[in-house]
Formats: sequence, structure tokens, C-alpha cells
Amino acid sequence: MTIKAFVIGHPIAHSRSPLIHGTGWPNTISTAAMRPSTWPRPELPGFFQRLRVGEFAGGNVTIPHKEAVFALCDSVDPLARTIGAVNTLVARDGKVHGTNTDYLGFLGNLDAGAPDWSAGNKPAIVLGAGGAARAILVALKSRGIPVILLNRTRSTADRLATEIGGDIRAGELTDFNIAAPSAGLVVNTTSIGMHGSRFDGFNLDLLPSDALVTDIVYAPLVTPLLDDAKARGLRIVDGLGMLLHQAVPGFEARFGVRPLVTKKLRAKIEATLEH
Repeated sequence: MTIKAFVIGHPIAHSRSPLIHGTGWPNTISTAAMRPSTWPRPELPGFFQRLRVGEFAGGNVTIPHKEAVFALCDSVDPLARTIGAVNTLVARDGKVHGTNTDYLGFLGNLDAGAPDWSAGNKPAIVLGAGGAARAILVALKSRGIPVILLNRTRSTADRLATEIGGDIRAGELTDFNIAAPSAGLVVNTTSIGMHGSRFDGFNLDLLPSDALVTDIVYAPLVTPLLDDAKARGLRIVDGLGMLLHQAVPGFEARFGVRPLVTKKLRAKIEATLEH
């Protein structure tokens, strides 16, 4: 029997979640068919009704719906409530439960790719103030990392900084060059980087030589931001590891089997991406 799952977002063509969940996990016995779907925000309530009647076991949520689906869930776990955004849905007994595994995916990816990334507690520049940024801000707060939160719209960054609390200073994307000299980490949480798009006016030469740059965009694997950072001799961690690590608890919740993140799995997904 095939157990159906989904990934929803807009855009969605870049998503590798169907490949990971449907064929990629090396130690699972479930047959899990995951369908990518583009759902405009006004149609999300109707989609949730389909979940409640059992059409799907659950699924993943990506940009830009992570905050919108939070309000539609019948219940959310404490971490998702703290973050204020949901990226994983589980349908059971006519109810939809929301969780957020981006927190674990972000930390797992950096811990694996740059084990000393939090040493020294230098400020992290976080780019963007959407649903993914919420999880990353909570993750950084858990490690005691101060944050400079930069967003195209300053008022949105101010509001998010207040909601999350802790040592977060808000600003606009145009403040990047001012913040760069003190930063130990740069995190892009926006969709900028897809389809060759890039941030304008960022001078990565202003970052300390030991700074780390990471991107939650993984298609292409090396985004323009990561490519520019690498060209300047800075350390980089791509976003594919975050995708893989955040997928583990969601798969387990839906299908009852805890999968493994292996080098073979990463290589399989990486082979489908631009470099």
C-alpha cells in the first residue's frame, strides 16, 4: 500500500522532498509517495479539509506558506508555537498537527558542516524575516548567538525581533555592509539565490576572514551568495544538509520509521542539483 504525502509551496519545482521521502531513505520499508503541489494562499483552507478527511498522511511546507499554515492547524507542538511557523504537517483522526523541524535541520546542518561554527559567539547576520527565519532565530537563541536581523522591510524585522525576543537587532538589507565586520555567521533565509538571483550591494570582503556563510536555498547547491563567499576564501555550508536533517523527524511522524541521513543519500540528491 502506498502512503501519500505532499510538499506545498510557491515556487515548488525546486523541491527535492519528493525524492528524499519517496525513494531516498536507505533504511525505510514504507512506500511513501510525495507529490509537490503549488497552492495559492487563499486555497490553503480547502487543502486542509482534504487533509482532515484522510487524503494524505501529511507533508512538508515550504516558502511562503510556513506562517499561513500555522493558523490552520488543529494543534501545534510547543516548539512550533514558539517559532510561530510550521514546516511539517501530520494528519491523523480527522485533525492536522503542525510541527517545525527547520530548527533541528538548521542546527544539524551547521554542526555537521562546520562543528566550531558557534565558537566565540560573534553576531550572526540573518537575512529575511519570514517563516524560515523564525526557526533559525530560535535556534541561534538556543546557542546564545546574538543576531542582526536584516530584511527588505524594516518594520517586519522589528516585529519579528520583538516576538522572538533575546539579543536581536533589526535593520534593512542595505545595512549589511555596516554589520558585516563584526559578524561570525551569515544566514540567508530568503528565496534569493534561486534562478540566479542575488543580493545587490553586499561587500563580503567586509566580513572577518573566519566568518561562515550559509544559505537555506539548495537549488542551486551553490547559490550566488555562497559562490561569492567561497571566492573570497570564506567558509560556506550549503542548504542541502538542512533539508535532509529537517526531513528525518517529519518522516518518522508520518510513517513510523526513523530514517538515516547518509553520504549516499546526500550524493543521490546532490546529483540532481546545479552546482
